[in-house]
Amino acid sequence: MRILIAGLGAIGQRHARNLRTLRPDVELLAYRQRGLLHAVTERLERDGARDIEAELGIRAFSELDAALAERPDAVFVCTPSSLHLQVAQPSAEAGCHLFIEKPVSHTMEGVERLRATVESHRLVAMVGCQWRFHPLVRQLRALLHSSAFGAVRSAHIDYAEYLPDWHPYEDYRTSYAARAELGGGVVLTQIHDYDLAWWLFGAPHRVQATGGHLSELEIDVEDTVDATLETASVSVRVTQTMAARPPRRSITVQGERGRATLDLLAGRLDVDVRPPLAPVAPIADYQRNQMFVDEAAQFLDCLQGRAAPAVPLSEGIDVLRVALAVKESLRTGHTVELT
Repeated sequence: MRILIAGLGAIGQRHARNLRTLRPDVELLAYRQRGLLHAVTERLERDGARDIEAELGIRAFSELDAALAERPDAVFVCTPSSLHLQVAQPSAEAGCHLFIEKPVSHTMEGVERLRATVESHRLVAMVGCQWRFHPLVRQLRALLHSSAFGAVRSAHIDYAEYLPDWHPYEDYRTSYAARAELGGGVVLTQIHDYDLAWWLFGAPHRVQATGGHLSELEIDVEDTVDATLETASVSVRVTQTMAARPPRRSITVQGERGRATLDLLAGRLDVDVRPPLAPVAPIADYQRNQMFVDEAAQFLDCLQGRAAPAVPLSEGIDVLRVALAVKESLRTGHTVELT
């Protein structure tokens, strides 16, 4: 199997390492324009003593056409968000299956064309939303589907991090998350929160958001958002900031029979319902990379016809539409209706 990784920064290197572990015989190619050879460690620090291409046996190309001429079976799209479709569309036209890092893109322009190409070529197309693979998120979803909480009327998804701490190997001001031209900002960079809201509680029909660039960070995008997503039965509040310490990521659910609090950084799911359920064992030692391993393994299964994508392109597009509605509400100050 031959796989092309477009973009060999932190996430591209992570996928390359995981693919090499999962399939030692895989032939890895890379399309990269910056050509930085250093490795990015698991702690997201730069290791200049390591050559990532030599270490993982990667053949690199500076032109996408040249890389696609090698006829890869699949392409991992790991470029900045605003450049995703520039890689995904020609790759799909070349008949390559796609793994697209979140978000699918930074606008809706070109997204339907990509969907049509994927469908006409009968390609596998999966979006990288790794939090769907976290075992406690999956357990919470199972509890929701079993009606353990009774009728759920409200939920809160909360995320906080400090952008300069996020990627110690680079100047935060040059990162894609900090730059509008690259599709940055907390909404698209952390579209995971809207993906989890969509996956756990259903598609929203209305969104309203406040916030913006409220910090002293040297960025030209929003760093703080307080959004409300209204679904058919649940009001989901999503709060996000990349201008706060300490980091946090949690989901709280309130239902008629009780509530649950999931602390994803601590690895704890606390459930208090009537009638009571057995306690959920914490997984404080859970390794974050396992989510990436699991999603890559699932994608490989899809290529072999053994599974369907856990995050298909159609759902990635739906979630992108929600995130862009949040950004529109931020910009206009108005409620945005989704049909």
